[in-house]
Amino acid sequence: MPDAAPLGAGGVGPPVSVEVGPPLTALGRALFLRPAVEVAPLLLGGILSRTSPEGTVAVRITEVEAYLGVGEDPGSHSFRGQTRSNSVMFGEPLRLYTYFTYGMHTCANIVCSAPGTASGVLLRAGEIVEGVDLAQHRRGPAVKLRDLARGPARLVVALGIPLDDGGADLTEVPYALRMPVHPSPVATSPRTGLGGPGGTPVYPWRFFIPGDPTVSPYKRHPRLPPFETA
Repeated sequence: MPDAAPLGAGGVGPPVSVEVGPPLTALGRALFLRPAVEVAPLLLGGILSRTSPEGTVAVRITEVEAYLGVGEDPGSHSFRGQTRSNSVMFGEPLRLYTYFTYGMHTCANIVCSAPGTASGVLLRAGEIVEGVDLAQHRRGPAVKLRDLARGPARLVVALGIPLDDGGADLTEVPYALRMPVHPSPVATSPRTGLGGPGGTPVYPWRFFIPGDPTVSPYKRHPRLPPFETA
């Protein structure tokens, strides 16, 4: 039976309920054999949790970005082929691909597509729906509740995802991923902060729940010319 997960726990909106399924098992991996651009919008409204000795933190996913594979997507880490650092992207779907950026932040992605294809979904933002106090401790007491996981690096810190969790199976402890029973509203835009062709409207692969206060603001890369966004 699906669960009714309380929302608004992060204090960013009125308490409502959304149905999510049980934690995905290895049998749910088939859904993630699809390209990331198909999987990404399906993740909106889903809940990802991570349990550590400190406790459990869960986030309702409100914003993601899709990245495709070799030769398909100039914004993707896998565009030019497999390397040691991106090898997880070329492996089994429904695993965690982590990377370090700007010399200080870790970001987390869910691997999609058949092994060898190398597409993935970047987890960009969400609402903390369990473990608010722990997420607040990790992010700092002055951080507003809506901002606890509002951005890819912030989401990783709130959930307590370490860089060396790259390759972790999201069907196994300490992770649990619950998919929404009903699709969420979806808006799209170019991907945020990317320079070069991958950040243009040719690749409108940022997916988010419109009007949700935990969605991060869109930022066009300064090297790109102005264009309209959602």
